[in-house]
Amino acid sequence: MNIDGSTIAVIGLGYVGLPLAVGFGQHRPVIGFDINKARVAELRTGSDSTLEIDQAQLARTKHLTFSDDVNDLSRAKIFIVTVPTPIDEANRPDLRPLVSASEMIGRLMPQGAIVIYESTVFPGATEEVCVPALERASGKRYNTDFFCGYSPERIVPADKVHTLTTIVKVTSGSTPAVAEAVDRLYASIIAAGTHRASSIKVAEACKVIENTQRDLNIALMNELSLIFDRVGIDTTEVLAAACTKWNFLNFRPGLVGGHCIGVDPYYLTHKAEQLGYIPQVVLAGRRINDNMGRYVARNTIKRMLRNGMDVPRCRIGVLGITFKENCPDIRNSKVADLVRELKDNGTEVVVADPYANPSEVEHEYGIALGQVTPDLPVDALVVAVGHAPYRAMSPIELRALTRGARPVLSDVKGLFDRHACADAGFTVFRL
Repeated sequence: MNIDGSTIAVIGLGYVGLPLAVGFGQHRPVIGFDINKARVAELRTGSDSTLEIDQAQLARTKHLTFSDDVNDLSRAKIFIVTVPTPIDEANRPDLRPLVSASEMIGRLMPQGAIVIYESTVFPGATEEVCVPALERASGKRYNTDFFCGYSPERIVPADKVHTLTTIVKVTSGSTPAVAEAVDRLYASIIAAGTHRASSIKVAEACKVIENTQRDLNIALMNELSLIFDRVGIDTTEVLAAACTKWNFLNFRPGLVGGHCIGVDPYYLTHKAEQLGYIPQVVLAGRRINDNMGRYVARNTIKRMLRNGMDVPRCRIGVLGITFKENCPDIRNSKVADLVRELKDNGTEVVVADPYANPSEVEHEYGIALGQVTPDLPVDALVVAVGHAPYRAMSPIELRALTRGARPVLSDVKGLFDRHACADAGFTVFRL
């Protein structure tokens, strides 16, 4: 199957889709499509609010055009779908964006089209959910009139070392010929090379277990931090000692949010439950990680009470609300759980973040971003995200943001020397 020179349409221009569109757009015609008109307008000016692609890169990408007009997609023969695959309030997969994108493509795809999915799904979703949507909308037959592939996205937001072209790309296709064509397509831009999976289901499963593995390892560290807090020893010191053994895995406790690690395991457990198996280990890890925001908040309040503070009359500063450091992505941030728990105790909470978009935070979580400054000091400080400006602060600078004789510092990421912070006057809590 020869697809050399065929126009590619990338559906969804977020953290995954935009780097992909830029990568292909340096070599062949690409239509970057998004239903968000503001996002398309932003990219047309050469600006990327996700901070994944800089202005110079966009300017150098000569074969890429941006559009929010679905009619423009009719020029494409290859469609790469990178729309979100979130979970609902009951932690069930929400495949509506994926189905909607498939139906949109089905209405206009030409004979012989290839539709490649990169969105994270459970094993089987491409052929059980997306293909029927394509067939319904197009009237065409799968593997006769159109074909599919799956290549799991491996983008790491804010990581400038492990980028699209430096990470091995797993590929797959619905027939051997399509699998070869899809692999050749990605190999044309991925310097690290490709790995061709034996089937679409294998490629889907590969993606979902990558993040499930990380989720479980972090859950173990979080549970250890719960235990060590009761023992009365510092988790960071224990891990530093354990890491002297060459084969100890250096995972750290923390808040597990974002669109991948905190979501993907639920796609796997959903499929398992459909097949009559109730996962034990995966769901146990999810329960631990989903409760860590509340755990941090309760321990902050507990130490404030021990220090004789009248909590409802106190102000607590929270530094950071994005799901990870040096990144504007607020999706599934567990800091929001922390903030809600603090507010439930009647205290005033001020949340600051130099990377997050205030209007997005307000819309998603109902939290108005503010500032924590020496002019408006707080009684307790929670450093929730390891943004570079926070990492650069000294214990004395942190102390200047607080008031009272015995302020509490909750150092969620373990960024600071706890002894130096105690010397600065803090009562310190960290995972």
